[in-house]
Amino acid sequence: MVVGETVNYSSEKHVKTRATSESKSTNGHSALIDFRDVEKIYRTEAGDFPALRGINLQIEGGEFVSVIGKSGSGKTTLVNMLTGIDHPTKGEISIAGVNIHELTESNMARWRGRNLGVVFQFFQLLPTLSVVQNVMIPMDFCNMYVPAERMGIAMNLLEQVGIADHAHKPPSRLSGGQQQRAAIARALANDPPIIATDEPTGNLDSKTANQVFELFQKLVDGGKTILMVTHDEDLAKRAGRTVEIADGEIIRQ
Repeated sequence: MVVGETVNYSSEKHVKTRATSESKSTNGHSALIDFRDVEKIYRTEAGDFPALRGINLQIEGGEFVSVIGKSGSGKTTLVNMLTGIDHPTKGEISIAGVNIHELTESNMARWRGRNLGVVFQFFQLLPTLSVVQNVMIPMDFCNMYVPAERMGIAMNLLEQVGIADHAHKPPSRLSGGQQQRAAIARALANDPPIIATDEPTGNLDSKTANQVFELFQKLVDGGKTILMVTHDEDLAKRAGRTVEIADGEIIRQ
């Protein structure tokens, strides 16, 4: 498997395990991701805090969408809604026809494992495992591929992101940029159609950040859909579309 290549495979029976059907976006094209009047309110001792207010956002398959906004604007909350890490207080979130806000926690975990690759700012690699073992985790969790093939698939992904030589090292022996490449390889482990990233270049120097962005661009060229939260407006402008959030509302898209 190469970066950006879509691989077909058989899967277990789960609730709508792969993102294949689509809904309609407001411009008439098919929408892979559809946020409809999404609100998120956090209850605190100081009162209610609205993190998202009436979000309506449609993203088509194969789009590269960046999300920008000031700290506290609701960017990370938006990504957490997409990945099912958090749930909306009101509204609906449909991905390929699946209303993910209605899934149970166990079904959400399985669905996420097959349909979403998540890349975090701080990599989230397990320090006690080697790099290649980290990449294999999603395959093991979702029972993907024949077990004997998983190592080869993981090594191929590490080759594609340029760090196969470091496969058997612990993450602590890699640079920040190399760890982020490992995290991208892990996000691709089950060949998900969607990649969600939250400040993926936040801890990287400008040269390495550009290299990571170019990896994302290759994925989009290969048919992946990417939602990237970033504070780097220069990188954001290079995505296919930029969504700006302020005070929990979309003010530009």
